[in-house]
Amino acid sequence: MLSGPAPYALPAAAPCVPVRPVVLEAVSGWVPPRVVPNAGLPGQWGVDDRWVRTRTGIERRHVADPGTSTGDAAVHAARRLLEKAGNPRVDALVLATATPDHLCPATAPAVAARLGLGTIPALDIAAVCSGFVYGLALCQGAVGAALFDRVLVVGADIYSHWLDPEDRSTGVVFGDGAGAALVARGQESDSAGALLGFDLGSDGSGYDLITVVGGGARARSLDEPEAPGDRYFRMRGGAVFQHAIERMTASCGAVLERVGWRPEEVDHFVPHQANARILTAVGKRLGIPADRCALHLREVGNTGAASIPLALADAQAGGRLRPGARVLVTAFGGGLTWGSAALLCPEAPAEPRSP
Repeated sequence: MLSGPAPYALPAAAPCVPVRPVVLEAVSGWVPPRVVPNAGLPGQWGVDDRWVRTRTGIERRHVADPGTSTGDAAVHAARRLLEKAGNPRVDALVLATATPDHLCPATAPAVAARLGLGTIPALDIAAVCSGFVYGLALCQGAVGAALFDRVLVVGADIYSHWLDPEDRSTGVVFGDGAGAALVARGQESDSAGALLGFDLGSDGSGYDLITVVGGGARARSLDEPEAPGDRYFRMRGGAVFQHAIERMTASCGAVLERVGWRPEEVDHFVPHQANARILTAVGKRLGIPADRCALHLREVGNTGAASIPLALADAQAGGRLRPGARVLVTAFGGGLTWGSAALLCPEAPAEPRSP
């Protein structure tokens, strides 16, 4: 008889947890009132309106005043959403941001307290510009597994406080803002707002393409002072450009296959508003007509984790999304991270983006 360890025994089957339909109930957004057009960018950057529009598709961005933090922006967006929805009960809060108010603690608990939500669970997720899609996926899983009935997910970034004033490559691209959405238990899997499928991914070998080098445990572990520029957000634009196109295209293809949609069946394509050339390239590769692509970055620039909810809110406020329409969203961010989602447009109209 052969000796050795006993064969592995499968554990007893766990009780089946029913997966409930989950919907995106409503979405809203907020941007700071101060607008900086391309003509108002610093003269030492040596750029003009045509130069910026040609390379990015951006015409203006909203910039927070001194003293306005990411937490403030998140509260503004969430409060507008909750008031519009009739102040429903919220069971948890997820905040996606790359520009938290503090390295420690997380920003989400303070946001929940300021909103008067009580002692609900609240957490930050750090997937940079992919954060809102990651947040939607986490919330869908939690609500679908009956852990919560309704979750508030917020994407908020105040990049202007994190950018090097001498770095035009980031300065011309990024703006400030916040977007909020309610993810809740639904009635039917095909009802308006239904979250139908996700594709998420990451590649840590490219972590150094989008970074804030200073402030974290890695920098603190070194026996040397941080360089003055280490406190600022950095991005290697050329490499990021190609990665973004390839990753978002592949991710969209995966989620379309998962939910059984052909590209021509997508009514509205809502990509992360990073750069108009990236959006155009992804749409062409997928075979989605340009007139189905939501383009909001002209008005606000790249708002990071707020990008997709702001674009959805703007499209709804303009009457360009009909309830039940097929919507494909996708994002790419630092980490490297990426994610896509297929959903049906919710019925609730979004609030206008004015402060």
